[in-house]
Amino acid sequence: MKKVYIIQTSLVSHAELNSLFKELVPDAKVFNIVDDSLLHDVMANGGLTEKVISRMCKYFEAAAQNGADLIFNQCSSVGEAADIAANLVNVPVVKVDEAMAEEAVRLGRRIAVVATVASTMKPSCNLVRRKAIESGLEVEVIEYLVDGALDILMKENNREKHNSLVLEMVRKAERECDVIVLAQGSMTVLLPELKDIKKPVFTSPRLGVIKAKNVLDGGKNE
Repeated sequence: MKKVYIIQTSLVSHAELNSLFKELVPDAKVFNIVDDSLLHDVMANGGLTEKVISRMCKYFEAAAQNGADLIFNQCSSVGEAADIAANLVNVPVVKVDEAMAEEAVRLGRRIAVVATVASTMKPSCNLVRRKAIESGLEVEVIEYLVDGALDILMKENNREKHNSLVLEMVRKAERECDVIVLAQGSMTVLLPELKDIKKPVFTSPRLGVIKAKNVLDGGKNE
């Protein structure tokens, strides 16, 4: 049985990701390393710090020492720390938003990145640009920040208000771009309300787990 370790910075996507792995990779044993201080520190400092990177590296090394066949990074805000940590382990690493970025650059030249916390915007946009370069494509990445909406969802537990704010920004992005990327996995709560959006809209959890399955099955993690 393959072992998957999910590194998480909150519990907001915990149930969904574990459910997706159970659905799509039923023969894998999934373990979770959750440290909600990571996201707190990134948000408080406006980006990665040496301490955040150090903790991420230790979690990756612990997963590898415990026999992980794949490490799955759940949080876009620490995605670039995951890139650094991946160099320390001889284990395949999949970031939740990689496949989403790959699909976005495949389908559009003007790509909207919609985020609900500022710390996610830069790494998410950088990932889209990097995937475009890897594919030999030129893209324009446009930022749409709904600052504070994540707190409304997580701390106030107000899904209706969160969805209303994000949906307004998605509609703006639809008018201006070819493809829309929802930068955080927590934004899947918006999916039932996106039926009238005509442009492609991508969220990360399912695409990320599908990529993880492909890697576990012997495919390349490009």
